[in-house]
Amino acid sequence: MAEVRRRYVDTRFGQMHLAECGTGAPVLFLHQTPRSWTEYVRVLPIAGGHVRAIAPDTLGFGQSARIDEFSIERFADGVEAVLDALGLPRVALVGHHTGAVIALEVAARAPSRLSSLVLSAMPHVTPERRARMSGRPPVDHVVPAPDGGHASELWRQRRGFYDAGQEDDLTRFLVDALQVVDRLGDGHAAVNAYGMAARLPLVRTRTLLMCGADDPYALPDQPALARALDCELKVIDGAGVHLPEQRPDAFTEAVLSFLKAGPDGDLYS
Repeated sequence: MAEVRRRYVDTRFGQMHLAECGTGAPVLFLHQTPRSWTEYVRVLPIAGGHVRAIAPDTLGFGQSARIDEFSIERFADGVEAVLDALGLPRVALVGHHTGAVIALEVAARAPSRLSSLVLSAMPHVTPERRARMSGRPPVDHVVPAPDGGHASELWRQRRGFYDAGQEDDLTRFLVDALQVVDRLGDGHAAVNAYGMAARLPLVRTRTLLMCGADDPYALPDQPALARALDCELKVIDGAGVHLPEQRPDAFTEAVLSFLKAGPDGDLYS
């Protein structure tokens, strides 16, 4: 498999960190909250055999520059800043959970920069969802404890999303979460505050929706999103909230097959 390399690029927000693998047509992968590029640690070597696969740390997360404002719009600013820093006028864009919402915003505001769009497990942000979520405890919230007990609490909260034998993936989640432990819920709050209804009609980019069959949070939203975006939905068995880690082969195959079937398909051999 192709080698994954990591580096920083300079942007107006400060340094943005990214990992990339392979050569050829650029495909940008955006991670969920509160993760980093490591959500795609198994995807990049597979995709890198066919394309230039790039996974940045979202602005404010991982090793990318810290910011005060957590919003989908600001995260999308960070994506465009990475594209500018890399000199990429046009890419295929893939996002998972929060990353999918960020990708949607980029597609709504800068359609000329995208050749194709893949939205994995994207939540459908509606007023009803906001009302429903407002009565629930913050997602991934813990209070830092002197004895480090908050790390164990985070592990416990996320344990159910990973099968036995997937402890390496859960460890990567924990490392990512502890880097933003003071703002763990802010990425999720940004999703719920996003005005998605006004942005969906602006998306004209060729789009694929996908979701893990065992993702109870995102799967129910997909039929309505498919209608709104007038696009195909692909459901992948054997995966839940952490689809790119749980089924990296199927995830990457779905992305590449979609890109190959498009008008620029010859670029994704």
